[in-house]
Amino acid sequence: MSVSFRSHGKLLLTGEYAVLDGAEALALPTRFGQTLTVEEGDTPGLAWKSLDHEGRVWFEAHFEDSEFDKNSGHPSGKDTRSILLGLLREALRVNPEFRSKISGRRALSRLEFPREWGLGSSSTLISNLAQWAGADPYVLLWNAFGGSGYDIACARADGPLTYRVQNQVPVAEPVLFDPPFKDHLYFVYLNRKQNSREAISAYKKNGAKQEGFLQRVTEITRAVARCSAQDEFNALLKEHESLLAGALQMQPVQEQLFPDFKGVVKSLGAWGGDFVLASGKGDIPAYFRNKGLDTILPYRDMIL
Repeated sequence: MSVSFRSHGKLLLTGEYAVLDGAEALALPTRFGQTLTVEEGDTPGLAWKSLDHEGRVWFEAHFEDSEFDKNSGHPSGKDTRSILLGLLREALRVNPEFRSKISGRRALSRLEFPREWGLGSSSTLISNLAQWAGADPYVLLWNAFGGSGYDIACARADGPLTYRVQNQVPVAEPVLFDPPFKDHLYFVYLNRKQNSREAISAYKKNGAKQEGFLQRVTEITRAVARCSAQDEFNALLKEHESLLAGALQMQPVQEQLFPDFKGVVKSLGAWGGDFVLASGKGDIPAYFRNKGLDTILPYRDMIL
């Protein structure tokens, strides 16, 4: 007998960084996600295997039953095994009855997107673990990694949503965000890793000091969510980029890399890394291929 779970990946269209301080953000669950299948094993303990999007094993471990005991010490190190063991122990702390579901099991986790894309390999894993354990996924996330939790909201959502944290409680509300111009929207992978911690540090120094910053981000989020005209959509995204540029003391990605693009290029999530959203007219894929970028996904292929 086996059980299976699946969670969606995530992209944050508006509200990056500001969502940490209570601003409302527009979040987009992706068609790509991660699955977790658990079945009876033939040895004590938990045998774990993780596959990448091409079916290759990228992580494998075996956990003895004794490693889940309360007095077995805290997992040390930041390697994948220690992080996963910490998550499993936290799930046991939240729901001690989970113990009976771990021993003598084999778990197989499968990613549906390249790990480097930044669509939520950790958040989809946490969401799947929480479903298996009968635990609160937000508790697992915040105790393990921190963050706003919008990625957990996306993992369980059926479509776009607005997300905020109000009095330390996550509030996710579905929205009918289905822009009529979505055939002119593309997600482009920059293949540049951005240090999120440095950007968050810069935001904490500058963002909170801007009068009306959080309120304006929320207003832009709500306007984008109901937007039906691409020119208005582009103007809102451009203003959002300008606001974040001031908060992060960073140059917007379009000014850095794509100043000649006819439309708007907006950073998503960690500024300067992973994916950007391109909104414009004409042959957008050709423009970015000419820039040496070849991972270009139409909106309808990426977003639920």
